[in-house]
Amino acid sequence: MKSVKYILASKGNDVWSVSSRESVLDAIRLMSEKGIGALLVIDDNRLSGIVSERDYARKVILQGRSSENTPVEDIMSAKVISANPSQKVDECLELMTENRIRHLPVLDGEDIVGVLSIGDLVKAIIDEQQFTIKQLKNYIAS
Repeated sequence: MKSVKYILASKGNDVWSVSSRESVLDAIRLMSEKGIGALLVIDDNRLSGIVSERDYARKVILQGRSSENTPVEDIMSAKVISANPSQKVDECLELMTENRIRHLPVLDGEDIVGVLSIGDLVKAIIDEQQFTIKQLKNYIAS
């Protein structure tokens, strides 16, 4: 099973973030611009939370709040579930399933080294299964 480090090496280590004081509107604009569903919230060079489209839908839209006047800190998840580069894909999927999350920051100590989405993990599993199938076909054919 592949490790998080391997996935980040192939997908890249781009990390998009906002500060907790920025408006939710700015956060949603950045998510839209980058084609992503969540942003890390970083204050004073430290991870202080994560904000997602789900947070926006549930904590702004459904509560009739203003995206322009609501700071990210009012809707972000401050308890951040994270992975480390040596963890395996199945461990990360289990973490995401148990905690009902779709995005997983990757930390090496306190350093942010990437973010994985559930799609990244599913793709890694499918790629590995396709490789195994190909190897088995080659073995049978030889």
